[in-house]
Amino acid sequence: MSLFNTRHFCDMPSPRFLRHFLAFDFAVSEINRNADILPNVTLGYDMFDSCFFEDTAVEGSLRILSGGVKMYPNYDCHGYGKVVAFIGHLLSSSSQAIASLLRVYGYPQLTRYVKRVHFRTTSGDEIFFDEKGDPPERIDLLNWLIFPNDTVKRTQVGQYHSQQLFLNKSTVIWGNLSDMTPRSVCSEDCIPGYRKSLVKGKPVCCFVCAPCSEGEITNTTDTETCIICPEEEWPNEKKDRCVKRVTLFLNIQDPLGTLLLASTGVFFIMTTVVLAIFIKHRDTPIVRANNIHVSFILIISLMFSFLCVLLFIGRPTVLSCLLRQVVFCLIFTLAISSTLAKTIIVLVAFTSTKPGGISKNWMGSSLSRLIIFICCLGQVLICSVWLLQSPPFPDKDTRSEVGKIILQCNEGSTTAFYAALGYMGFLAVSSFILAFLVRKLPDCFNEAHYITFSMLVFCSVWVTFIPVYLRTKGKYTVAVEVFAILASSAGLLFCLFIPKCFTIIIRPERNSRESVSDRKLH
Repeated sequence: MSLFNTRHFCDMPSPRFLRHFLAFDFAVSEINRNADILPNVTLGYDMFDSCFFEDTAVEGSLRILSGGVKMYPNYDCHGYGKVVAFIGHLLSSSSQAIASLLRVYGYPQLTRYVKRVHFRTTSGDEIFFDEKGDPPERIDLLNWLIFPNDTVKRTQVGQYHSQQLFLNKSTVIWGNLSDMTPRSVCSEDCIPGYRKSLVKGKPVCCFVCAPCSEGEITNTTDTETCIICPEEEWPNEKKDRCVKRVTLFLNIQDPLGTLLLASTGVFFIMTTVVLAIFIKHRDTPIVRANNIHVSFILIISLMFSFLCVLLFIGRPTVLSCLLRQVVFCLIFTLAISSTLAKTIIVLVAFTSTKPGGISKNWMGSSLSRLIIFICCLGQVLICSVWLLQSPPFPDKDTRSEVGKIILQCNEGSTTAFYAALGYMGFLAVSSFILAFLVRKLPDCFNEAHYITFSMLVFCSVWVTFIPVYLRTKGKYTVAVEVFAILASSAGLLFCLFIPKCFTIIIRPERNSRESVSDRKLH
């Protein structure tokens, strides 16, 4: 028997393949030892090392067939036994080369060397192979170690039994003599908050860790896809869990909300003081000369315009959203209509002094009330259609600011909203044009100067408001509108009434019939 043939290209067979020879030798010894397996038959074998060369494998096969030291093709020089079969190489290429030779001589090449075998080893283990040559379901898992001094250690680390794998990882020693399991990937694990992204042109075990997109998380390691957070939630900083979004709205507790609320209070108190002054001095010439009825309507409308700011500050509700824009539009329309009425009254008062002019009967409170009623009626119609067709409602904005929910009022119909603003702008521009045209009237009717300047301030505020309103987002959109309401209302208050109050309180000598006019407007 020749165990190794080392005369070819190999200097020495590799020790790491010794286990295959030991397993084979053990199997042959066990079969020969048990007479029940192959009665009256003793197995033997010749084994050659091919060194992983196909030609060497064929050479070894010829030597086995010849049976001598030298190769004698077609001659059998065996002095013992008989060759009945060959077992192939570990490599399929060498096995195919051997099979090509064996087909010529009619010898079989085995891949599974026993079938229908059932025996018990000396250690008591039951070994059997079924009719297909399949091994038993129970397989011992061995850990083989080859040390630098060529010594070998074998340790059982688990079993495969009943289609289940049992492995004791703590007993496994790897090739680097470490108990740490080597990684089978070329990339580090992707921690929560990241996802695995395959690299084009590389194996699936090679990947990069890509951060989850905005609004997505991963909460496990090596996840291939990210999870989208619910609408009410947002990823935390590490993107490994969803947290509740921060809710934003123009709050009274915010510095901006506090400032606007304080400004509202100051302007409301100032308007109340102006109203008290006008009531106390209602019989004086300077108050009566400015059409006392229209003045009171205008002052009261300004008071309510400051109060309507309270509808814009705080958490939006169904009621506040319904009333917010509608109340603002109606109150401001009343204020602008009153200013327009004062302008028309000034014009009527001047033309009534000319021959053929308008009758003095039209200069009383009836004309001013009619003008205010007609102007307000147009805004009432616009707001009624607005509320019936597409009214404002509370809404949530989750896109303007990252990780935040902005509570706001949706105007419903933007067309109706801008129609209401446009109607107010039309009245303001009309009042400004009329006041500008009559600004050169005699000094006794110099109210036109104040109206012209107040409408200029009013129009400037709202012309600036619209583009700023469209560019801002979140609670600052509401803050811009509140600022426009306060600024335009304050402009009317300061331009139309503060100069009169200054004259009444500080310069009372000018509050006389001679200083104002000998004509009184009723």
